Amino acid sequence: MALSRRVLLGRLAATGAAGAALATGAGSARAADPAHGGGRRVHTGFDRLSADGYRLLDGRKAGIVTNPTGVTRDLRHIVDVMHADARVRLTAVFGPEHGFRGTAQAGGSEGRYDDPATGLPVYDTYNKSGKELAGIFSASGVDTVVFDIQDVGARFYTYIWTLYDCMVAAVLTGKRFLVLDRPNPVTGRAATGPVLDKAFASFVGREPIAQAHGMTVTELALLFNGEFVPQAAGRPVELETVRMTGWRRGDFYGTTGLPWVPPSPNMPTPDTALVYSGTCLFEGTNLSEGRGTTRPFELLGADGIDRRWAAAATELDLPGVHFREAYFAPTFSKFQGKTIGGVQLHVHDPETFDPVRTGIGLLVTAKRVWSGFAWRPDNGIDRLTGSATVRKMIDAGAGPDEITAAWQENLTRFRAVRRRYLRYR
Repeated sequence: MALSRRVLLGRLAATGAAGAALATGAGSARAADPAHGGGRRVHTGFDRLSADGYRLLDGRKAGIVTNPTGVTRDLRHIVDVMHADARVRLTAVFGPEHGFRGTAQAGGSEGRYDDPATGLPVYDTYNKSGKELAGIFSASGVDTVVFDIQDVGARFYTYIWTLYDCMVAAVLTGKRFLVLDRPNPVTGRAATGPVLDKAFASFVGREPIAQAHGMTVTELALLFNGEFVPQAAGRPVELETVRMTGWRRGDFYGTTGLPWVPPSPNMPTPDTALVYSGTCLFEGTNLSEGRGTTRPFELLGADGIDRRWAAAATELDLPGVHFREAYFAPTFSKFQGKTIGGVQLHVHDPETFDPVRTGIGLLVTAKRVWSGFAWRPDNGIDRLTGSATVRKMIDAGAGPDEITAAWQENLTRFRAVRRRYLRYR
């Protein structure tokens, strides 16, 4: 019997995924491809879903929330793989910030269009919530919403709030929700940093979680469904999750054997993700956070800053990181085309490096050594840190130790809640 191209590709994809699962076994410590960093071979939620013959989608009309990070180990996009498989009835794609195919910069999306590769309708979910997002789900005609996006572990990275908003919209429309897990690239060992005050809720923080949450997206989905979705939508969502195998809480991304696809244009490497939950705070200032350079969030600076900043940051003796005096000219964003001075972070010991404490230390020292330091006029720093406390304490001359001590009580409470939803050792 002649096979259509779609059926043939689907069978090949299933064979490859199942073969990989049989070759390594659940939780195998077999060494991964050295080109991908070596270490334990991790199977993502999608790997396990496809190896199981898409059983959880059997008879379902599915739509998927994803972006360029939704790929297989050999870098095929999962939408292409699923669309080619006759066992899956994939009928819609939902794009977050930056878009499904990742063509938009920060604060942008791709809008509504039909995907040229598959012909599937692509709906824009960026910064949409409540009844508006529920209307999009209803218009799509799906009965199951799937989520598969690589997160980076920071509260203000918007994909986790797209997850939350989509869960709420799924309740409002009676849709089933399925989350496919991927690693937290900066480990899941601990939650650190200030916890959001609900009075400062926005799309960079809808609910009170820590600035560096130390969870995977399925763990976050379970936490959202247990703690927050019922408050927003009246009841929990009908939620299912597919966990990874082979991933442990202490694993950095380089040990997973998985290829890195930038989750957003200014998140080019796992090194960027490692510092991001701390240095993204510079978006709330008049300094460049390194956008428009090859090392965003690792390069920070402004016109008029000189070697004194690197020296002051070094004197803090922060663990796991060195600070280098640096000069650079961003190609876009703040100080576009102008050579400015600042620092470059060099993380030499990821195990001891604390990105949030480091970010606070850099804010404190930048204000001390540069007379031009200013917060963004809209006090965006408050939305990033989750309250006005950090800004006010820095303005009052507080140091990193005093500032980090101020959030410990709320952080301890969040950690106790978080523990109930952790699913990996």
